[in-house]
Amino acid sequence: MAFLGGSITFNPGWRQKVCAYLRAQFPETKFKFIIAGIPSLGSLPHAFRLQRDVLDSGKVDLLFIEAAVNDRVNKTDSLTQIRDLEGIVRHAKGSNPAMDIVLMEFADPNKTHDYNIGIIPAEIANHELIAEHYQLPSINLAKEIYDKLLAHEFNWQDDFKDLHPAPFGQELYFVSIRSLLEDCFKEKAQGSNKIYSLPHQLNTYSFTNGSYYDIKNAEHVAGWRIDKHWKPVDNVGTRDGFVDIPVLSAEEPGASLILPFSGNAIGIAVLSGPDAGTIIYSIDGAETKHTDLYTEWSNWLHLPWYVLLGNGLKPGDHRLKITIDNSKNKDSKGNACRIVYFFKNN
Repeated sequence: MAFLGGSITFNPGWRQKVCAYLRAQFPETKFKFIIAGIPSLGSLPHAFRLQRDVLDSGKVDLLFIEAAVNDRVNKTDSLTQIRDLEGIVRHAKGSNPAMDIVLMEFADPNKTHDYNIGIIPAEIANHELIAEHYQLPSINLAKEIYDKLLAHEFNWQDDFKDLHPAPFGQELYFVSIRSLLEDCFKEKAQGSNKIYSLPHQLNTYSFTNGSYYDIKNAEHVAGWRIDKHWKPVDNVGTRDGFVDIPVLSAEEPGASLILPFSGNAIGIAVLSGPDAGTIIYSIDGAETKHTDLYTEWSNWLHLPWYVLLGNGLKPGDHRLKITIDNSKNKDSKGNACRIVYFFKNN
């Protein structure tokens, strides 16, 4: 079993309760739980880290996916969300067609606000679009919490407290997930054994074979170096798994590199800290574009930040050029670009 998500999956709470429940339900079963929750990451990182962080650990029978909260926070556009989520589902099913997958959409104030004004949050709509097309269960916990708040069963400030729920909220999440699992077990006990057939792909450019691409593949790395065991020197925070690892780094404007790759999408996973800069990039010599790597969290965290630089490319070989720009965000203390991974869709 695997849990793929952000901080709401990483933090203790509903996940441990689900594991304990399943062990109690099936005491003769030997379980292996793959905990692939990383704070701040949404569907885009999930699509490209799925292979390494989940599928490489062995055959997965049940996969829980959550991304709706961080997709809103990280401002992942709607089309990219669809390509991410569909890519995850098809990639996972390709590794094991019998894998069961559960999509979950957790609550946050933004989603509550949307429901208050009669809008279905885009992240919810996209999760449920993929779930319906692929005949997967989708648990809209955001709507459940909204309905309960509207009915004055509890309040956010005193009971739920945060999008990282207090124990009260964690229990609510667990009870809903347990209810779904119990329904599935009853259906199975009644002799239902549906034969699953993978439907057609919704979007041609969905990231169905996303993977990391080693930083050592970069060429002509003028002004760049690989720090084999990168650690911050500014005493600013890091995320687990994104420190004491190889990082391709440059801090001076004009530093450039070339990355040959194959596939129809390419991006970079960077560490966006207080000195994150701006890059200029182009693919196959096409029009250059600028991307500011500094985020609203960079002043206090070397944030793992995934930037999609090209998608919808023609299949085949390509060349990505990245150069550090002279300009930078007004709040940044430098021009740094620290690449942990390239990522691509084959």
